[in-house]
Amino acid sequence: MRRGLITLLFIIAVFSARAQHYKYIDSTKISGTDRYKRQVRANPDKQLVEIKCYIPQIVLDIRYATTNNFMHRRMYQQARAFARLPVVKALQQVEADLQTRGLGLKIYDGYRPYSVTVKFYEMASDTNFVANPRKGSKHNRGCAVDLSLIDLKTGKELDMPTGFDSFSRKAAANYADVSPVQLSNRELLKTVMEAHGFKVLNTEWWHYDFNGWPEYELLDIPFQAL
Repeated sequence: MRRGLITLLFIIAVFSARAQHYKYIDSTKISGTDRYKRQVRANPDKQLVEIKCYIPQIVLDIRYATTNNFMHRRMYQQARAFARLPVVKALQQVEADLQTRGLGLKIYDGYRPYSVTVKFYEMASDTNFVANPRKGSKHNRGCAVDLSLIDLKTGKELDMPTGFDSFSRKAAANYADVSPVQLSNRELLKTVMEAHGFKVLNTEWWHYDFNGWPEYELLDIPFQAL
């Protein structure tokens, strides 16, 4: 009897150690690697794919893989960008549209593991600029991208109202007191992205959510596991 009880307690301890617990949200709302794989088997569109593999010409500037970000430290171990398959297919259309204008996309961030969102929130809890981990982020669903426009001839970014991750009012998608060139560039990005199924975040001109995001679960999978 005693030996059986000890065995049962050991099994419970092992499973508890393996289970991921979250401070701000019910763990059942977050998918780890195993649950994510089951979801993909049931619906291949839920696969996280590497953006660069589908759009080789796209430019990456993954700031969270560097210290050049508001956290001033590396948040990602790899400078890679992922999104759900339908999101990346929509970005292919955006890139093709922009190329007819001599322009292209520069990606700052795509899919973001939930645990990184928690770290952002605990460092800077202004939910105008960082997601509340009680709800999670569209980035955690693989359905948001942070991006800007580049000139294909020069490789330089087009002039925008602020830099990426600027915690200022001027970063708002409809902020009016900007130069005519900045306004034109920001509105061009918005027009093209919206034409292919994205919506800009009101407080961040660079952040776009895929319109189908509610169909996708919150994920906490490191890049290395993808």
